[in-house]
This record gives sequence, structure tokens and C-alpha cells, in this order.
Amino acid sequence: MNPLFKPKLIAGNSNKPLASAIARRISIHRGEAVELVKIRVERFNDQEIFVEVYENVRGEDMFIVQSTSNPANDNLMELLIMTDALRRSSATRITAVMPYFGYARQDRRSKARTPISAKLVANLLTRAGIERVLTLDLHAAQIQGFFDIPVDNLYAAPVFALDIQHKFKNLSELTVVSPDVGGVARARELAERIDADLAIVDKRRAAPGEIASMTVIGEVRDRVCLIVDDICDTAGTLVKAAELLISQGAREVHAYITHGVLSGPAIGRITGSMLKSLVITDSIEPTPQVRKAKNIRVVPIAPLFGQAILNISNGTSVSSLFDSQTLGPIYEAFYPSAA
Repeated sequence: MNPLFKPKLIAGNSNKPLASAIARRISIHRGEAVELVKIRVERFNDQEIFVEVYENVRGEDMFIVQSTSNPANDNLMELLIMTDALRRSSATRITAVMPYFGYARQDRRSKARTPISAKLVANLLTRAGIERVLTLDLHAAQIQGFFDIPVDNLYAAPVFALDIQHKFKNLSELTVVSPDVGGVARARELAERIDADLAIVDKRRAAPGEIASMTVIGEVRDRVCLIVDDICDTAGTLVKAAELLISQGAREVHAYITHGVLSGPAIGRITGSMLKSLVITDSIEPTPQVRKAKNIRVVPIAPLFGQAILNISNGTSVSSLFDSQTLGPIYEAFYPSAA
């Protein structure tokens, strides 16, 4: 894209505070005000979604900020209809900025006669007219291959590394823990960034949603353990993993989770658990209950996404944002020592 053109942001209803924060960050970088495009998104009496864009977007580089979180179906449909409205209004390019990509956990057939819903969502987004997707910590990296358009998958690990270096004085006493075997690669990446040891919780299920047994692989006695994962939904596994680590002699247990879905009994479980702190991003808009929880803290991702959107619009590297040293200056207001 021509760098003389500035990106235009438009937001659905899923996470307007994040969209506004991204616009503010872009304004700081560009030295001029970048406002969200004025739009009306409403529902008819039968809950059909209607979208009207109030500004001219002809020839513009458009970025739709919309997490497909709860209510996932409504937010996904909003995104598709907004895309259609922009495409029919002659926008030059439409990028879906999806900090949380819903349906990502349905990335394969777990048993006979089940769907691969993540692939279906990819097809819907592409056919609607989206030309690029920008997201954060996809549940399964292979979902990028479901698309025939560019997908930029950002990582929370560099941001978490900055936060850990800022919050923990003695990094040598930290052990990064994966709550299951499937998340080892994610946990190892963060462990390497902060030069920490790695441990794994081996989880075996009796049935879906029921944990039969959990075993710790690695040394956690007298260590400060950091559980790392991409999604925290009902927090059952997370709380049980924290209890197991404490029973194995861990001194403290903290958790760094990218997407705080936190549905059902999750908040009550976390506040009453052995977890000293749970750190999440605002990829999903935190509810008032999450904000009030004594041991839940929210790390902002607007600086990360603001810079990524500028890089995409200007045709420069997005992978440079995978480096903590690159992110240091971007997060200087939050972590002054990181710049």
C-alpha cells in the first residue's frame, strides 16, 4: 500500500475499547488524529444485523477490529456484514483484525461425523471479501493454512516477557509450566525469552471435561511457577494445575493466558484458587467482574496491534514485532525499563 495513505479503522461491537485504544496508538505513531470510522450496527426485532457506514471509504485501506468472542455467532456475523458493506462501498483492501479468533479450537475432526469449524469460518471470511487477517495467538498454528489469503499471527509471548521482566525481580527462580502436552511449544518459547526452566503438566481425561489425573514432569519445588496457555475458558484445568504445582512444592503459581474467555464459573474459581495472579490480554473485552477480581490483571495489546496495522498498511515487516527488543519502545509507557 502507498504509505501516503493512512489506515482507516472501523469497529464492531465485540471490543470497542480495544479498537479505540488501537486508534489512539496509531495517532501517537503518526502524529495526527486517527479516529474510528463512524458506523451504525443495530439489530432488527428478529435479531437480523444491519450495518451502515457513515463515511466515504472508497479507495481506502480498511481494518475491521472485531474479536469473534462471546457471543461468537453474533460477532462473526457482524464482521461478515461489515465486510460486505465495505466491499460494496469500494474499499481498496479489507483486513480483519481479530485479536481473538473464535472457533479456533475446532481445528480438526476429533471423532467421526464432526465438523472442522475453523476451516468453515476461514471460508466465510474469504468469500465475504476479506483480503488479510491479523490475529493473536491462534489456538493451532495450522489454521493459517485454512486461508488462501495472508494471515499475520501475532504472539503474546514477547509482551508477556516484558511484563515478567518488569514484575519479577529474580528471574532465575522462575519455571514456565505448560498445562498440557499440546502447549509445550508455546511455553518453551516464553521460557527461552526469559531464560527460565520448563515443566509440563501431563493431563489425562476420563471423558470430555473430566480430568482423570495430572502429573508434573519437571522440577518445581521451591520455584515460582508461571503457567502459560492461549485460552482460559472455565478455568478448571488452570486451577487444578495450580493446586498440583503447590502440592509438589512450588512456592508461588502465576498464570499468563492470552485470551481470557472466562466463561461460567471461571472468575469464582480463579479468585478462590491457589493462583497468586492471572495475567490476560484485552483481546476479549474484560467484564466488570474481571476488572474487579483481586488476582486478575490485564495487559494491553493495543500497542502491539497499532504497530502491526501501521506495518501492514505501509508494507513493512510484521514479524519484527516478534522480538522483545522491538516491542520495548512500543511498550515504554507501560514498562519504562524495557525501552
